Order: sequence, then C-alpha cells, then structure tokens
Amino acid sequence: MRKYLAILILLLPVSFFSCKDSKTETKSVNDNNPEEPRIVNIINFVRLLEPRIPEFTEEVLYNTVVEQVRIMRQYKLRGTFLLQYDALMDPRYQQLMKSLPRDTFEIGGWLEIPQPLVENAGMKWRGRYPWDWHANVGFTTGYTPEEREKLADVYMSDFKKIFGYYPESVGCWFIDAHTLGYLCDKYKISSSCMCRDQIGTDGYTVWGGYWNQAYYPSRLNSYMPAQTEEKQIPVPVFRMLGSDPVRQYDKGVPPGEQGVMTLEPVYKPAGGDSTWVSWFFSQLVDGESLEFNYVQAGQENSFTWRRMEKGYRIQMPLIAKLRDENRLNVETLGESGKWFTEHYKTTPATSMTVSRDIDTGNLKTAWFDSRYYRANLLWENNHLRIRDIHLFDEDLPSFTTNGVLTTTYSEFFTLPFVDGYRWSTKDFVAGMRLKCNVGGKDVPVEGKDPVFTENEPGKLQVSWPLTSIPDTLVIKMDEKEITMELQGNENWYLELSAAESAELPFRDISEKRVDCVFEGLGYHVTSPAGRFIKTGNALKIVPQDGRISLGMSDRD
Repeated sequence: MRKYLAILILLLPVSFFSCKDSKTETKSVNDNNPEEPRIVNIINFVRLLEPRIPEFTEEVLYNTVVEQVRIMRQYKLRGTFLLQYDALMDPRYQQLMKSLPRDTFEIGGWLEIPQPLVENAGMKWRGRYPWDWHANVGFTTGYTPEEREKLADVYMSDFKKIFGYYPESVGCWFIDAHTLGYLCDKYKISSSCMCRDQIGTDGYTVWGGYWNQAYYPSRLNSYMPAQTEEKQIPVPVFRMLGSDPVRQYDKGVPPGEQGVMTLEPVYKPAGGDSTWVSWFFSQLVDGESLEFNYVQAGQENSFTWRRMEKGYRIQMPLIAKLRDENRLNVETLGESGKWFTEHYKTTPATSMTVSRDIDTGNLKTAWFDSRYYRANLLWENNHLRIRDIHLFDEDLPSFTTNGVLTTTYSEFFTLPFVDGYRWSTKDFVAGMRLKCNVGGKDVPVEGKDPVFTENEPGKLQVSWPLTSIPDTLVIKMDEKEITMELQGNENWYLELSAAESAELPFRDISEKRVDCVFEGLGYHVTSPAGRFIKTGNALKIVPQDGRISLGMSDRD
C-alpha cells in the first residue's frame, strides 16, 4: 500500500499488559543503554507482487529483498522482515527467510489482505487484482469481525507450518482494534507497527494520534491511545516511517493530500539525501527526549531496489556507526515490543525535539505525547506557534472496530483542540500564538532559541528567552497538563486562530472550560490557571498571576 507514484500508508495497534507469556525470555539491546535509549527498528515489509506497475515484476520485488538482506548483513545490522501472506506462501521467500539467523533477523507478519489469504479462509475475493490496496479490500477493516478472525487464523497457522512458531510481530498500515486484540489474546504477539500520521496519502488518513515512539491502543479504537490498563490492548504499537519532525506536518495544506518527508530511502530531500539523513539522526540521538526516542528505518519491497538503493547505502552505514558508538540501539520490532511492555504498564509520556535545523534553516520544534494528549510547538522566524494539540479518549470507538468499511478510502482521527494543518488554508496558517501588548499594540512575541530540558521524570521543560520583552517564557508539559509562565509581564496571552472555512469543534467557551464535540463525542479542556475568552470562531487564553495552565486529562 503505498507505492511509487501513489504512495501508500496505514497501520495498526496493540494491547493490555503484555500479551506475551511472562515466562518468555527477553534479551534487549537496550541493556547497553538503559536510560532513555534511542532505538531504531529496521523493518522491511514484503509483498509478492505490484499490480500497478508492470515492470515491478515478482522477480524484481524478490531481488529487492535479497539486496536488503545483503546490505544489512554487510553492516551486521539486526532487523525485521514482515511478510504479506502471498510472499509468505512463496517458496523463494520461505527459503530466503529460513536461511537468516534468528538471533539477528526477525520474521513477522504484514497483515494486508491479498487474494490467496481470503480464499484460503473460505471467502470470495472482491479485489481488482490479487493484491488490492483499497481500504475495503486490502485491510482487515473491509471484513466482519468473524471474517477477520478467520483471516488471522489462516495467516498464523500457515506461518507456523512454515517456520515452526508464531510471529511475535504483526504490522500493517492499519489494523483494527478487534483484529489486534484477537492477535494479542490468542497468539500472544508482542509488537505491532502502524503508519505515521498522514492526510490522504493513497486514500488513507490517520491524523492526531500518538505522534512517534509507541503506545498501548484502546480496545475500542486501535488508533487511540488508552488511558487505563483495563481498557488497553497490551501490545505496543510503534509509529512507522520516520516523519521529519519539523516539515512533514505542514507539507501541503488542505484541500488535498500531504507530501512525504520521511526516513524512507526512496524520498528526496529526506531519506534519500545524505544531508537530511545526517541531520535527522543527529536530532534523534542527541535531542532531548523523555523515556526513549524511536524511528523505523527500512522500506517495503514494492518501491524496488533501484529506487531505494541510494538511500539504503546512506542510512545503513550511519546506523551501524551510531550503534558502534553506543548512541543508538538497533533492535528487532519484537525485541522493542517486549522491552516496552517490561518497562511500561500504561503508555508513557515521550518527546522528540529539534534544537538545530537542517542547513541554514532556523526552525525548531518539540513533540510531546502522553496517554492523554499530544502537542507540538514550532519556532519559525523567532516566533512560537503551537501547531497541534489533540486529546485522546479510550472511550471513543472507531467504526472499523466492529463495522465493515465499504469505501475505498479510510479516515482515523483523535480529538482536536489545535489543528494547525486541517484548520489552515494556502492563504492562512492556523495555530496558537503567543502575543503581548507592547507600546499599546498587541504583537507576536519574538525570542531567541528555545532550550529543551527534562528537569523531572516525565516532564519536558522549554525555556524560551524573549527579545520583545525582557523575560523568559517557561513551558512545562507533563502527561496531564501544559503550563506556560511569564513572571515579569501580565500583558501577554495565547491566541488561537483558524481559517474562516475551518470547522472547529468548540461548542461552549467559558472562562475555565472549553467544551468540544468531534465525531459525536464530547470532550473538554480546562484552565486551572488563566481563563478562556471567545474570539470570533476561535479563542484566546489570558494568564492568571503570570501563568496559563491547560488541563488535558479530565474525561468526566
């Protein structure tokens, strides 16, 4: 799903405390760097065929995997190959995968749904080709819960017949909560992976979720992080593809689909460019992060070796070098999943920060995720824009958990409070901005470079020295709350603005609470310090005793 010309994307989730048997022995490379490790999973997922481009023959796709194996072995890199069912049943792939040492290479499942899997499960194939990327055919979401269980049983049974064991990891662009929970409960998978955030790519939208690293999904909604252990699927879902933390978010604005700036080796100026790759990994390993930082490297074979070779030869030596310097842990997906469940009973608060932009750019950013919300801060031209805040609620069900998707496209969302992409147009950039009254005029506040620190476990602190006024803005984000403080000035505020055409979720704005409704679910944000004021179709927040606080965890 995600191919050349039409690029594809989507993915899946996980569950409860650990679906793995507690007796399973776990060896983690993280033992070399136990405090806030930087982890890379090299994940290559494998399809038998590509019906959209005739020159991408089965032989071309197979040789792509052979070359991926060769270069990984050259640099002694651990990694994971996830096999779609049609590749799983092909003798060439079986022989190649069986030849790989299990202590270095993990073989797992890629749960897109091709024709042989459907027919072996006793159902009629509805696709246009033996593999069809449309969301109502090529994903579990196009089948009833009972049919999904049959598909999973056939895949797992045949995998075990071939390899002698069940796979520990099963990934996809998107796997519904029913299927993910079933794979966890019955087959004890330890890990899953899912597509990065995107709008419209190949007809798939996944937007507003836990932005990077990994999370435990809700039993009702595999894209939604759970807040409680009781309602989560105990399998960590790792976000794939390594989005550029600065530029991917704003790559293209509505209407239409986003462009792609990711670690995928086929893309320039991103994963196929040596300058970008060096910059990305420097921020991954040296940037301030909470708990751990993570990226998925690798590529689906559908892009072919000719297109990915340059990027692969840029990335693999660098990953090996950082591993040898003990700055990066190279693991299989299964190892990372078991490490995660050993360390976290619920989804932790994590972050990814960029304090140095690529080349001569001056953009800086901080992504923060917890089981309650995500937030993104962006500094551009010495100004701060809060680009994104989405809330998470384990009780928001997804239609795809039990319903059958009939459309060729799919959409998965969380709960927006600030959406700097979907509320923007080509002529207006949405977001929440810091303003101050200077000389009788309200103007955007300017400052120097922000400094990111973790002064307390689970809390990201941002100190931003200002130049518009003699003060420093201190922002603190923990799993339940965002606070902002300016002690030397009361004439500042946050202003949220959106394009006139944007459909905002706000239903009632009072001084201490903003009530919202999105996809039929009510939710709210509170202000323990400061107060909300309605402005046009949006709002502003003014401080109380120099402080603004946004409460994100109240689900009553």
